[in-house]
Amino acid sequence: MFLALREMRHSKARYLLIMVIMLLISFLVLFVTGLASGLAYANISAVKNMPANYYVVEGDADQTFRRSQLTDADLTAARAAVGEQQAASLAVQMSTITADSADVKLDVTLFAVDMKGMLAPRVVSGEGITNEQEGYAVVDRKLEASGITLGSSITDQASGMSWKVAGYVEDSSYSHTPVVYINNRAWQAMNQGGGVGAAGDSAGEATPYNVIALQANSTQVKSITAKLDQAEVITQKQAIASIPGYSAEQKSLMMMIVFLFVIAAVVLAVFFYVITIQKTSQFGILKAMGTHMGYLAWSVIGQVMILAVASLSISLLLTLGMNRGLPDSMPFQLETSTMLLTSVLFVGMSLLGSLLSVVKVARVDALEAIGRTGA
Repeated sequence: MFLALREMRHSKARYLLIMVIMLLISFLVLFVTGLASGLAYANISAVKNMPANYYVVEGDADQTFRRSQLTDADLTAARAAVGEQQAASLAVQMSTITADSADVKLDVTLFAVDMKGMLAPRVVSGEGITNEQEGYAVVDRKLEASGITLGSSITDQASGMSWKVAGYVEDSSYSHTPVVYINNRAWQAMNQGGGVGAAGDSAGEATPYNVIALQANSTQVKSITAKLDQAEVITQKQAIASIPGYSAEQKSLMMMIVFLFVIAAVVLAVFFYVITIQKTSQFGILKAMGTHMGYLAWSVIGQVMILAVASLSISLLLTLGMNRGLPDSMPFQLETSTMLLTSVLFVGMSLLGSLLSVVKVARVDALEAIGRTGA
C-alpha cells in the first residue's frame, strides 16, 4: 500500500482524472438505481404496503387482479380457513375522474375495500370513511398536487358517480396511477347502476370482487387451494410482478444498470492497463530487486480500491443531496440497503477490472524490462 499511495501522491493529476471518471460512473449507477427503485415503488406501492402476504385470484386470470372475478362464496371459504379478520375482499378498477375544484381529468385506480377490514386505508390527513357512508372516498395524497383537496367532489366518468374527498393516504399507487378508496357499498352501486339492490339490499345480486387478500401461512394456503377449485393463491411477490407494466419496466431499467456496471469495469480496466503498460520498466526493476509479486499486485489493487471508495463516497453524498432537491413528482427512491448493495457491486466490479493489470504485472520479465530501460 505504501507504493500505491506514494505513486498516487506523485502523479496527482493522472489519478485525479481517473477518480473523476469513476465518480461520474458511480453517480450515474446510483441515480439510475434510485430511479428504478422509485419507478417500481410508484407502480406497486398500494399492493406492497398492504398487510397481506397472499392473494386469491381466479385461476384463469394470469395472476392479474383486474382479470379476476371472485364471489362472496369464495370470500366465505377463505375466511373459514384463515379467520374473519385475516381475509378481505378487494375490487380493482381503472378509471378517469374529474373534480369540481380543478379543471382536470385524472387517471386513477379505484380500490373498493371493507373499511373495517385489514385493507382499510390508513388516513394521514382528514378522516376515514365507514362501510355505511355514501358519497365519500379516501384518495392518495398525490392528487392534492392536481388541485383535489379535502372536501373536493370527484366524479367517475364511466359511472357518473361522485364522491367527496374525506381524507388522504400516503404512498398508494397502482400501475402508476393514484388510488381512490371507496367502500363496498359504493362499489356495488357503481357496478349495478345505483339501484336499490346495488346498495347492498336483497333486491340485487352482489357484484363480484377481483381479489381476496390473505394474511395466512402455508398450511392455510393449501386448505384454501383445496376448497377453491377455480381459484389460485399467489404470493405478494407474484401479485406485484403481475401488475401491468411492472416487469417490463424493471427489466429494462435493470438491463441499463447491469450495462453500467460492465462499462464501469471495462473503463477502469482499460485505464489501469494503459497505466500499467507505461510502468512496465519500473515493475521490471522492482522484480529484479526482489520485490514479491504479491506486493506489486496489492499495490495495483490498492490503488483501484482507494479510488473506487473515494469516488463512491463522493457520489453517495451527491446523490443524497440531489435527492433532497428533486421535486416530489419525480419517482426517486434510494434505500440504505440498495445503496449498500450498489456500492459493494461497484467496488467489486472495479476490483474485477483491475485484475487485467495484475495479470500484466505478473507477466513482466525483469531482465527484458531492464534491458529495454538500458537501451
